Amino acid sequence: MSKEKSELLQGTLDMLILKALQLEPMHGFGLSVRLRQLSNGVFQVEMGSLYPALCRLEAKKWVKAKWGVSENNRRARYYELTPAGRKQLEAEATEWALLSSTITAMLRATSPSV
Repeated sequence: MSKEKSELLQGTLDMLILKALQLEPMHGFGLSVRLRQLSNGVFQVEMGSLYPALCRLEAKKWVKAKWGVSENNRRARYYELTPAGRKQLEAEATEWALLSSTITAMLRATSPSV
């Protein structure tokens, strides 16, 4: 799979943002960098996708935001996970594990089992 061509499955971006924010609160650009790091460069989330997702998560009360100063001495909005966001992350991670293990098993199947 080409790193430049990899795209997130619909619905997974929110889960990955929640996971990154579980590690520590951060601003949007830092979050984009963290997602790229966590995926070993496979996923590169553009700001045009990231900020609408953060707004969605904030509206659902899974993250909260406050203004702060970045490491470059610039005003930045910092996002952090809420207790409801932690609960949502746990639920989504459990569902993802079941889904991905099922798909992996299906792809490894060598003959029909009837």
